[in-house]
Amino acid sequence: MPHLIGPDFIGIQVADIDAARAFYTDVVGLQPAPRSPPGAVVFDTRPIPFAVRTSVIDLGTTDKLGWGIAIWFGCDDADALYKHLVGQGVTIEFAPKDGPFGRYFAFRDPFGYTITAHTVVKS
Repeated sequence: MPHLIGPDFIGIQVADIDAARAFYTDVVGLQPAPRSPPGAVVFDTRPIPFAVRTSVIDLGTTDKLGWGIAIWFGCDDADALYKHLVGQGVTIEFAPKDGPFGRYFAFRDPFGYTITAHTVVKS
């Protein structure tokens, strides 16, 4: 039977692609990939590529973008990233705490998406 293998790409829609590129590069620290399709910015994230793209829907019809969807990013130090984002004035949904995948916290990007960051434990 045909079946899904697993997540292979994550993209979020935004109203302002330039502001999204600036936030995710200058504030969060992601690096853009060498190439992106028109209307999108793909970032050099692993193991799954992450992108922001020009919206194809009316984002103004909701104030809870991504409601019910969890987007988690691995990072090298959740506590340090939390402090950095607080210093940048980023809205924090909840402060770092211990969980099933290590230390984690969540922040809200300027477009209304909640992003969770967790410390990747190297084995």
